[in-house]
Amino acid sequence: MITEPYRDTFTGGRILIMTAVAVEQEAVLRGLQGDNRFDVLLAGVGPASAAARTAAALTTADYGLVVSAGIGGGFMGQAAVGTLAVANRIVAADLGAETAEGFSSLEELGFGSASIEADAAMARRVAEAMEASGLQVRTGPVLTMSTVTGSAATAAKLAVRVPGAVAEAMEGFGVATAAAHRGIAVLEIRAISNPVGPRDRAAWRIGEALAALEAASKILMEVLG
Repeated sequence: MITEPYRDTFTGGRILIMTAVAVEQEAVLRGLQGDNRFDVLLAGVGPASAAARTAAALTTADYGLVVSAGIGGGFMGQAAVGTLAVANRIVAADLGAETAEGFSSLEELGFGSASIEADAAMARRVAEAMEASGLQVRTGPVLTMSTVTGSAATAAKLAVRVPGAVAEAMEGFGVATAAAHRGIAVLEIRAISNPVGPRDRAAWRIGEALAALEAASKILMEVLG
């Protein structure tokens, strides 16, 4: 349960970007073109590693913004492959309990919240700048899953559970939790490499998604310039 005050707007300072793996880190660094206001670190895979590594990184400098960035799956009808998803809300979509009636969220169980709001003003500025540069962008909830979705049935359930969800990844809520506990603004940006649903590796477009992530990082640098 997040109890610390949460800052709604980036007010300056260094920017921390957390990616899960090295190829994402490298794409972000290419986009940032050596801008020394940014630190780009590895979060590892999954929300636990992401929360721990982000929390440790936040003790090393005075950060004004934390960004969870990488590739991810896009929900059908919301975010096609190659699209950039900018989170307005970061949701731990599988954090809760299975009951006879179905899934119950932390909110429904009375155990706190499994959702953290992204910095609204910054998310809007970044999305608008991406669109102005000709990139395909969708804004909406981005889901964090400890187990990546592998069936159409699960994808459909998630779309109902979190209306308007645009993308799925594995680290955002961990990164956002660490930021929120220190009152630091957070964003999540995902470049879509595959549809959420049945795992069809032949349909994955990793290279295309990494190119989009690089382009998004360049825009982020310009927006914060």
